[in-house]
Amino acid sequence: MQNEGIRYDRAAAARILAEVAGADFLAGPAPAVAEVSVDYRVEELSPEPGGSLTTGQRRYLESYMRPCGPDQVVSATHRITWRDSHGIANSGHIGPGPLGPVLPIAAREAVIAVGEAIAGADPVTARSDALDDDALDVLADTSTDQEPAEIFRVGAEAAGRALVQHGMLAGQVGIEDPVEFAEAMCDSGLYGAVASTWFWELQASTYRRGMIPASLEGSGGRLRYTADTVALLAEMKRRTITDAHKVMDRAREEGLGVRAAIQRYHVELDQISRQYALLPSGERPVCLGQRAHQVDGQRVQPLAAVAEALTGAFRSAVASVRISEIPESASVLGFAAGEQEFGVPDMTCRHCRVTITAVFDAQAAELIEVDLHGKRVRARFTDAGQRDRIFADLRDCGYTVADG
Repeated sequence: MQNEGIRYDRAAAARILAEVAGADFLAGPAPAVAEVSVDYRVEELSPEPGGSLTTGQRRYLESYMRPCGPDQVVSATHRITWRDSHGIANSGHIGPGPLGPVLPIAAREAVIAVGEAIAGADPVTARSDALDDDALDVLADTSTDQEPAEIFRVGAEAAGRALVQHGMLAGQVGIEDPVEFAEAMCDSGLYGAVASTWFWELQASTYRRGMIPASLEGSGGRLRYTADTVALLAEMKRRTITDAHKVMDRAREEGLGVRAAIQRYHVELDQISRQYALLPSGERPVCLGQRAHQVDGQRVQPLAAVAEALTGAFRSAVASVRISEIPESASVLGFAAGEQEFGVPDMTCRHCRVTITAVFDAQAAELIEVDLHGKRVRARFTDAGQRDRIFADLRDCGYTVADG
């Protein structure tokens, strides 16, 4: 299969990001979170009879998490929904640990604060604007998100997801305070472990579904994965790479070039992990932000900077956010046919846009806009049945559908 000029190069992309970040990336005091009051609703998850997982969790596990078994997965007990300080609909999961709803709500405010700090970093913007065409081509062909600032922002969201998701395991290591847990996550290098051993689609999809295929151990604020967890995550990642390569091998047998193969099989590859479709055989993939580089004589590791900034912002958020539970009301999704807007709180990156677009294409519905930052979708439905089918398909993909 001809590469057709594709510049897929993970090492080069990581180097470019480190140079754009620079040694001053997120340096100085952690972003502060202003006082805000947040109302949230709680919904209890319903496992299948005789099992520990919901139907959606079990289906995803059986389809995409081989060789993981149900006994290797910790499931949340409740799903919560709320609107953040920017008025954006959000959803998250809590339990079975002791940390409660303040964890996902404060984590969201911390992610917003870190994202704003990244957007306001003039040196990062200047270095990004100065990238030449070769560097831009490498980022475009290697990463789902192509602009460095957007890659860093999505990385902050991924770190926030990791914090919330691993909070479900806090009871395993006897931590009952959310700030203590966040600091232990950072000090123990768990964000780096996630970046090294997980893959993007597994983390995003299991987070959306309120499940985590991991166990923690440790004491004295030093946390680590159990040996069984390390082995399981490594095997799931190996099989994912193999599955992505099989799709490309099938395309090669059909006489397709690389770009044509990715276009034809983008839905299947996105469900597996498209970023590994072009990975050279035998190469061990590492998160682009996890790689450390020397830039102007200083060590630069973007993920570590994001993790430290997120931890500090989360500490501020826990002190500043006031939360209160409100009763669950009846659904307000009784839309009429025509143009409508609704929230999809779980959207984070261009991968989500591709998945949601594919759902609408499959139902021949008109998708008008996917706003990743506002976490909302505008579309035109021909009738209520089409709308309901699309909402059901989105939920099957692990996305929450919220009112506009």
